[in-house]
Amino acid sequence: MSDKQQPLSGLKVADFSWFGAGPICANNLAAFGATVVRVESEAHLDGLRLVGPFPPDKNTFNVSGYFNNYNAGKLGLTLNLNTELGMDMAHRLIAWADVFITNHTPRIIEKWQLGYEQVRALNENVVAVYQPMQGFDGPHKYFMGFGAVLGPITGYSHLSGFPHRAPMGLGTNYPDYVINPGHTLVAILAALRYRRKTGKGQCIELAQIESSVAPLAPAVMDYANNGCVQGRQGNRLTHAAPHGAFRCKDNEWNGQPEERWIALGVFDDAQWRAFVDAIDAPTWATDAALATLDGRKQREDEIEQKIGEWTRDRTAEEAMALLQSKGVPAGVVQNARDMLESDEHLKARGYYVYLDHPEAGHNAYDGPPFRLSKTPGELQGPAPMLGQHNEQICKDILGMSDEQIADAIVAQALY
Repeated sequence: MSDKQQPLSGLKVADFSWFGAGPICANNLAAFGATVVRVESEAHLDGLRLVGPFPPDKNTFNVSGYFNNYNAGKLGLTLNLNTELGMDMAHRLIAWADVFITNHTPRIIEKWQLGYEQVRALNENVVAVYQPMQGFDGPHKYFMGFGAVLGPITGYSHLSGFPHRAPMGLGTNYPDYVINPGHTLVAILAALRYRRKTGKGQCIELAQIESSVAPLAPAVMDYANNGCVQGRQGNRLTHAAPHGAFRCKDNEWNGQPEERWIALGVFDDAQWRAFVDAIDAPTWATDAALATLDGRKQREDEIEQKIGEWTRDRTAEEAMALLQSKGVPAGVVQNARDMLESDEHLKARGYYVYLDHPEAGHNAYDGPPFRLSKTPGELQGPAPMLGQHNEQICKDILGMSDEQIADAIVAQALY
């Protein structure tokens, strides 16, 4: 752990969450100095520990790149909350904490009796954070799900893909990574400020469905104001043409061909003229009918075919450099290798942080998602192995003796 003073140094967090939305939020708290104890079950593992990518020839519960990236700098504790002693230890951890966070379903919260009033009875001034998928009331309160479920039910899938194909979603559990943890982080900081001023804690209920629909306001407002139900547009935009991704000359990597693409957009007539100049003004592009957005929209299929023919003979990097030099928005459609090894901007800013994990080895982690000028934040260490800090937490935080720890292991309260 780092000795540097961070804005959240001294803050104590009991992280009873799992998978994405909760752990990622707590990961940000750890990156800015909080002591975060991640509570896990060995009998019912966090599913991310079972999901790759894994390092070559390694497949233990401790080497998932997925899990490790979102739990850096935390302390790991494995408890069995289905035992009386395990629940007692959980209560003592909550009593120690400034922030209690969980994203388990209301049914589990009820089973464990960890609702706000029950948690408050353990720690009157705690900031108790709940991330139920659809909230603590309403007809769907007991529905389970993750970002993959939120995508369709909030409208992302309906808007994603090409109009002639079925809804395809975002290809990832987007709400888990960005919206839910981001909103929760802001709410926690606001509640901590309130507690600093009043001495009082409070309950934060972040219904993941409500947090997730917030970025879709333009589509919702379009229906509310105009009665228009927006649909899938593929890579196109109503206010730009051309706008899309175009295949370029393939790379060869590890002896295999590798597709390369460029994304570009023309948002006004001046950019169209610059684009025409960049591609050496072929006859088709100098047609006066294409000089306006309306004209280009009417022949979008034809334009995209011609652009694809132009990009196919060039590398994505060559095409990007040329178009950007003319003032046309364009960028390589980057893959993971590009992000880690080729993106000079991210490299210069040192966004990716490399940490040594006892089992997973030397790997890249996402750095803090924002920087503070005086206290920029840093990853305090790699993700914990399963139960790695059991003894440390039992002794230093829960005040247990060696005999009590042994009793907890025998009782299968502590794995």
